[in-house]
Amino acid sequence: MWQGRYDQLYIGGQWIKPASDGRIEVISPFTEDALGSVPDGTREDMDRAIAAAREAFDHGPWPRMPLAERKAAVARLGAQFRAHEDTLAELVSTEMGCPITMSKGMQSIGARLLIDSYLEIVDDYPFRSFRRSGTGNALVTREPIGVVAAVVPWNAPQLVTMIKVIPALLAGCTLVLKPAPETPFDAYLLAEMAAAAGFPAGVINIVPAGREIGEYLVTHPSVDKVSFTGSTAAGRRIASLCGQDLRRVSLELGGKSAAIILDDADFDQAVEMLRTASLRNNGQVCSGKTRIVVPERHASELIDRIVALMDSMPIGDPLDPATQIGPLVSKRQRDRVADYLAIGQAEGARIVRGGDRPVGLDRGWFIDPTLFVDVDRKMRIAQEEIFGPVLTVLTYKDDEDAIAIANDSAYGLNGAVFSGDLDRALGVASRIRSGVVELNGNLVGFHAPIGGWKCSGIGREAGLEAFDAYVECRSIGMPREMVDALEK
Repeated sequence: MWQGRYDQLYIGGQWIKPASDGRIEVISPFTEDALGSVPDGTREDMDRAIAAAREAFDHGPWPRMPLAERKAAVARLGAQFRAHEDTLAELVSTEMGCPITMSKGMQSIGARLLIDSYLEIVDDYPFRSFRRSGTGNALVTREPIGVVAAVVPWNAPQLVTMIKVIPALLAGCTLVLKPAPETPFDAYLLAEMAAAAGFPAGVINIVPAGREIGEYLVTHPSVDKVSFTGSTAAGRRIASLCGQDLRRVSLELGGKSAAIILDDADFDQAVEMLRTASLRNNGQVCSGKTRIVVPERHASELIDRIVALMDSMPIGDPLDPATQIGPLVSKRQRDRVADYLAIGQAEGARIVRGGDRPVGLDRGWFIDPTLFVDVDRKMRIAQEEIFGPVLTVLTYKDDEDAIAIANDSAYGLNGAVFSGDLDRALGVASRIRSGVVELNGNLVGFHAPIGGWKCSGIGREAGLEAFDAYVECRSIGMPREMVDALEK
């Protein structure tokens, strides 16, 4: 098992001693043994990190570099990700329990593919454009917003970090990253890769810390922009704090996404897609389709298929390539999911598979993949994000009823429609109030924007739209002849 201990923080392009002796202990979700520790950042540490980012933005070369030079530095970081793919995958699996086979794609290669995607599209972003009209003529520029506070969760730490950090860097921003206390080791690997990529001092600063210091970061007067991914409850808190100072904020929050299986779908194909759409990363994915919406007259056969799917997924050591379901990230998370299993049964839903610790796994924070049936759409297990390998089956009478069930949620992050008729599927998908909907398991890809409606967030990430979060627009009025000359 990998062991790690770090005694410094990456601030201002250097490894420096933290302000206190406080430590964050990292515990293996599989063995429940200590993996190692890192410094627990303090206000003084955050002050130094923010000051370094502020200096790098206000007086350093990064915001004033040509885009081509920033792209070159980001490409060097991408090369570092390529060189450390296996190490990164193993780190994340060790820290939070993601099965290693999935970790290689989702946690490691996925992060690098995000970097590549942003590099492919950034030249199409209108950092500079001209507007002519009968009422005036303008040069419109999109300028880097300033110092960015990036606060990321534990479930996909580097994937989520790259979805924020890369557009911020390409736009010309500097940043302070606060990784989750459950997964700090991969953030240290990122610091080492950033140093090797040769970013100017202060452009990237990394301080692991808990919630209190996270709040200090997002309310700091020298921070211009906050980008947060996490729970809706935490997002509400951050939005409230940022609102007091009108600080720019974008939020990617929770979900309770619906997978609608229409009566003309290929049931075998649809249920197989749930292996990743609903249960990847041990169910700890905000975009997971955890409400399976099925036609009443086909409910029994679809339930049988879902049970068989869960039965086919090996549970165990996240570093074993055969494992498809690993442990949850922490005891606290396991206890939370176990509470929802009790709540669902108390509400009258019935468990037809799972519902407890897997047989033979008495150590580690495991929950056996669980399927609830006889679920009413108003039950808490159908309305609240559980964040574990727990699915609910809800039945519908017709397409209108299915759409109503899908939309009966405070969330609107993701969704899916399965049908043998793609035009019918598109018609249903177009009425689901969600930022992303996938037809028959087809992913939208990293060139498309993702993000939530309703309580699933504010703003968009990925695609060209991601850059909008890290710029401010400026319009400069000028004579038409000057516009004509500059546009040549």
